[in-house]
Amino acid sequence: MILNLRTSIKKHHISIFSRIACSAALALLLTGCRSGKLPTEVVLTSDFLENEVFRLEGHPCMKNEIMVYLANSENGYSEVFGDRIWSVPVGDGTLEDSYKDNILARIAQIKTMNLLAEELGVELSDDDAAKATAAAREYYDSLTEGERNYLDVDMDDIAAMYRDFATANRVYEAVTEGVNPEISDDEARTITVRTILIKTYKTDGAGNRIPYNEEEKKNALTRIAQIRQRIEDGEAFEVLAVDNNEDTKSEYSFGRGVMPPEFEEAAFNLGVGEVSDIVETEYGYHLIYCVSTFNPEETDANKANIVEQRKQEAFNDVYNDFLTRVTSNLNKPLYDSIHFDAGAIVKTTGFFDVYDKYFTIVSTQTD
Repeated sequence: MILNLRTSIKKHHISIFSRIACSAALALLLTGCRSGKLPTEVVLTSDFLENEVFRLEGHPCMKNEIMVYLANSENGYSEVFGDRIWSVPVGDGTLEDSYKDNILARIAQIKTMNLLAEELGVELSDDDAAKATAAAREYYDSLTEGERNYLDVDMDDIAAMYRDFATANRVYEAVTEGVNPEISDDEARTITVRTILIKTYKTDGAGNRIPYNEEEKKNALTRIAQIRQRIEDGEAFEVLAVDNNEDTKSEYSFGRGVMPPEFEEAAFNLGVGEVSDIVETEYGYHLIYCVSTFNPEETDANKANIVEQRKQEAFNDVYNDFLTRVTSNLNKPLYDSIHFDAGAIVKTTGFFDVYDKYFTIVSTQTD
């Protein structure tokens, strides 16, 4: 499944619902979206429950849910980078502020998908419900009394969160079960090439690309033509690449739809050992040497990627349409006040790993 709830701390990121755009869910909360019309002000109400951070169609999200996410996530990062990482300036706030918005968006996704489950008639099986309870017991038992008090959670709170996760995964399965998993070798074919690039742009101090003027571009074309002639005269492509390539790498393995169209068309029409004519893209002038016209292992992996992409597209069509019909309310003063500042007391990092232990997550893409 695509909805991987694992916290990949060793990879320094969280991949919760990482392949479904968070921005729409966050915009929903920050604007109170209905029927695709986005008001310009945050929608606030005066009838929030105590510690209710937001509400979707009458369904609340409480502060303790956000704190569980925040504590487990931040502790994982802090183990790698240290606590001071959260005070690093980002935009008008800090990294913690930015990360908290990401957490808010991800929880909003889960809540929205649970609303979608009601519309689609998707329910957890008795087995899934039992797994959620067992996972909650294991995680709750791992918490110290101080952690439970700080997070303000009991076992039922954790079980409800795990049920929400599991329901979201079942919704994804239900929506994408009709996606055809059969992908031909030709559609998924992955090739390997070496390349020499002579750029037709330069960068300013901020890393922005500035196109060459006509004279500079003419000089670049002359250089790549001279290199092409030296290859025809018998010089080794790899040797010339070492001295002349202006790309950050000289070898690429890729399938269709990844590289610039001009580059891809030339590359896929080469035989092993052949060198292309000069190919122009937005990056400059390229020479392409074909190493392999078919990489079986990477082609098989690309098949899985294509299936996953099709599932994501099918799901997003349903999800985004549903999102335009959802109303939301955000308790912004409470949300703005939320911070995780009890690192010495709350050390927990296992919330997502415990879920994955009980609910086998099969993801065909790496993060």
